[in-house]
Amino acid sequence: MNRVESWDMILKDANIIDGEGNIFSGKSIYVKDGKIEKILDQYEGGLGEVIECESYFITPGLVNLHSHVPMNILKGLAEDVNIKDWFNKEIFPYESKLTPMDVYYGALLGISEMIDNGVTSFADHYFFADKVCDAVIESGIRGDIAPTIFGLSDNFEEVLEDAASLIEKRRNQSTRLSLRMGPHAPYTCPNEKLEKIIKRARELNVGIHIHLSETLEQVEESLKSYGKTPFKILSETGGFDIPAIIAHGLWISEEDLNYTNDNTYVAVCPKTYMKLGMGYGGLWNNYDRLQLCIGTDGAASSNTLNPLEQLRLFALIGKAEGKSENFKLKSMWQMLMRGHKALDFNTGDIKVGYDADLLVWDLNMTNTYPIYNPLTSIIYSSESKNILHSIVEGKFVKRNGKVVLKNTSLWNEIERTSKEILSKGKGTNKISY
Repeated sequence: MNRVESWDMILKDANIIDGEGNIFSGKSIYVKDGKIEKILDQYEGGLGEVIECESYFITPGLVNLHSHVPMNILKGLAEDVNIKDWFNKEIFPYESKLTPMDVYYGALLGISEMIDNGVTSFADHYFFADKVCDAVIESGIRGDIAPTIFGLSDNFEEVLEDAASLIEKRRNQSTRLSLRMGPHAPYTCPNEKLEKIIKRARELNVGIHIHLSETLEQVEESLKSYGKTPFKILSETGGFDIPAIIAHGLWISEEDLNYTNDNTYVAVCPKTYMKLGMGYGGLWNNYDRLQLCIGTDGAASSNTLNPLEQLRLFALIGKAEGKSENFKLKSMWQMLMRGHKALDFNTGDIKVGYDADLLVWDLNMTNTYPIYNPLTSIIYSSESKNILHSIVEGKFVKRNGKVVLKNTSLWNEIERTSKEILSKGKGTNKISY
């Protein structure tokens, strides 16, 4: 008697959109032990859960390459202000009174929102990073966590070693968790401090996640003080010699392009740039010369953690400048998928051997139908409701349109925490933007 093989799940007769934006029909995807074990042109049966996908599209999950996910707890507290007041008079003072548990519940709330929006992996940059790691493990998502380090802190050496200890302690805890160093920015990490952080990252064999050239004023101040752009400072301190996630890089110059390399990924967050009046910058003129990826920034500035919304804005801003024939569908899809390459996970495509981090899209809805091109439907028309299932390592984190999150007390804790934040008010701001 022939033995019938058992599978965790079989996605039967699916339409596939791969990491490059190529489309295939009638494929059956067999998942076992969290990985894609085989892809067949014809369904051949097998034991395990069978999900009929003939009318659905399967894609890799989405990546949010730059976020401050715990800031969901501050969403809506700082509106209609300029960027300096946003930081100095609103966000930094509120953050000064946040507790580790505030960060934990804020992270769980943000992760829940991201899962609903199709995110299966994210890169985060925040303090109390140990609690963000806890939220990653509990939620079922993947996280690349960078503890924020301010070089201007009074206890810099202690903060640096705490970050290193966290990396060593948790780096092998889960296949869904990775860590790296998180120097905040060159303007808050003087050169000698930045060099120490990068040296420690190299010793630990990890990368960095850093804010760079966010505003024109930052670049001008750097040129005035050092005669160098923030990109050049990072280059001279060794930051581009290791894997680097660059948050924003909005005001990148032609010269700065010389410092980036194949291990440099730039996370763009256009909704924040628009919201805080940060200007147009150099990203759109160089979008085809950089390894651009999509981030959302924190919900205190972007209000949502939706990579598709950010991609949509990026493409439309580019087209609005009289370049409607550029920022093409496939290149935008590849930009969305490129975040997978920046992270240390085996994800980002639908091929045998890849981890099964997949989305099942129902585009047969009024907002996305008819489907002349599924890339158009997803990039320009879809909403979270179109994501029927989200799967990480072969396990559902969203199923039948509902986020699977076991922390049933989350909403009560968020209500309590948000009231406490208002009652505590603002604290002392030790860092100036």
